[in-house]
Amino acid sequence: MGKRWGMWGLAAGLIVTAPLMAVQFLVQRLVGLPFAPFDLFDWLARVLPGNVITAGIDAIVGVIGGLDLGQTSSTAKTIERLMALGLFAAIGSAAGAILFAALATRRARRGWQAGLGLGLILGVLLLLVSASLGLPEITPLLGALWVLGSLAAWGLALGWLYDRLAAPEAARPVLRPASESAPAGMASNEQAVAASTLSRRQFLVQVGGAAAVITVSGAGLGMLLSERQRAAVTVAAALTGGQDLPPGLPNAADPLIPAPGTRLEYTPLAEHYRIDINLVSPRVSEQTWVLTIDGLVDHPLALTLDDLRGNYPAIDQYVTLACISNPVGGDLIGTTRWTGVSLQRVLADAGIHDGAGYLLIRSADGFYETLALDLVRADERIMLCYAWDGQPLTVDHGFPLRIYIPDRYGMKQPKWITEIHVSADYEDGYWVERGWDAVAQMRTTAVIDTVAAQALVDAGGQLRVPVGGIAHAGARGISKVEVQVDNGEWQAARLRAPLSETTWVIWRYDWPFAEGQHTFAVRAYDGDGIVQDDTQRGPRPSGATGIHGRSATLVAPADQTG
Repeated sequence: MGKRWGMWGLAAGLIVTAPLMAVQFLVQRLVGLPFAPFDLFDWLARVLPGNVITAGIDAIVGVIGGLDLGQTSSTAKTIERLMALGLFAAIGSAAGAILFAALATRRARRGWQAGLGLGLILGVLLLLVSASLGLPEITPLLGALWVLGSLAAWGLALGWLYDRLAAPEAARPVLRPASESAPAGMASNEQAVAASTLSRRQFLVQVGGAAAVITVSGAGLGMLLSERQRAAVTVAAALTGGQDLPPGLPNAADPLIPAPGTRLEYTPLAEHYRIDINLVSPRVSEQTWVLTIDGLVDHPLALTLDDLRGNYPAIDQYVTLACISNPVGGDLIGTTRWTGVSLQRVLADAGIHDGAGYLLIRSADGFYETLALDLVRADERIMLCYAWDGQPLTVDHGFPLRIYIPDRYGMKQPKWITEIHVSADYEDGYWVERGWDAVAQMRTTAVIDTVAAQALVDAGGQLRVPVGGIAHAGARGISKVEVQVDNGEWQAARLRAPLSETTWVIWRYDWPFAEGQHTFAVRAYDGDGIVQDDTQRGPRPSGATGIHGRSATLVAPADQTG
């Protein structure tokens, strides 16, 4: 009996969990209250062992690249969200199975009471999870009540389903025509069981249909709100000129034209990668946000965004930022113009004590990282950034404040910064604790974006194939790029002037055309003339290395064949 009721509970758990997720999602989109499936997933990502998390990251990036599922960062977020929904649905179904089996074993008559108790227990646990991530800063009490109330309603619905299924009226026998007789050998109690099973199934189908309407309506409205919010961001960007390339790019006069198919030199904001530890980005209110700088300082500071904009000279920097999880040739990299203030100048106002050695930086989403003061003193380009491409940072990319540190992967550069604590002692950052490199210096890497077989050029009567891509080495610059074809000699490519000393370099090599299947490879030298590491290694723990290559089949144009 317990096993059979466990199966009924499994179905009932899924039926009531699906609309719970849809309604919570809609409310989260409307007013920003907690969404339990995403909070639970984000919490697990913070408490599971680092090797488990990084193995999961590697697997997701590998699947996206291997199956060519689109832009890595956006597709990865979609996969993670589906995993979160699947996990929560599985938990809800399992909870229903356990509740039904326990009630049936004890022949309990008031399932709604047990369901309410189960819902409150799960609600308290999920409330602790949401609180550990940070309840909505404007309405924390409402956020807590919402988590408890919605889970209590879920438990009541589950208990009500059990009561209805267990009650006689929920299991009326199916009447057979007088001409039909029961199968030979079937006892009367077996007939009743078969009939009541059919009746319960019909009841669950009806309830499931209603739940499906709620689920589809809630999820659909939530997705519509999400699309409208994205559209609002797009319109705001267009009104501020954010959808156009900044006028007067520093290298606009450079004569080198990128090979057809090379990625854009300046990454559109909508295409800039996003990697962080959240399924839903924290929404920080500009009106209540302050940056606190305390610890070993003479004058603790509490700076608003207006303070940063108005009290310090704005500085602009064209920046190439890359994720340490980016495989060689991956798309977790982008180039944009960042605007902010010099961290050196802000710290000067605070007055750093002689014994201080590190900045412990904390963010609204619970992320944290450590920055050595010696590095800040040595590099005036390190800045607190509040804008990119001439407009405020978007919510997904760190509004209201993030940091830029030249020559470091994104894992060292927190977003949504709320606190800088000046300390004498070093502490491992979030990803360093999970096994990634403590320095995270960007690797020298060259990538082939295109072998433009359909865009042959005539150079003095010789057909040539434009080959092109990018090369970067953090803030160390690129001094040379070389291309190899079919394992032959390395040949120098031409370089386009970079947007700044901290951006990638566009390169181009026009190779003499030869029909057939060919393999192309590329390597780069940093500004000091040091060639990139050609050892094939994955991203963990210090960034991917190796030679990037591409194959292409070249066919002579029709007017060039006999």
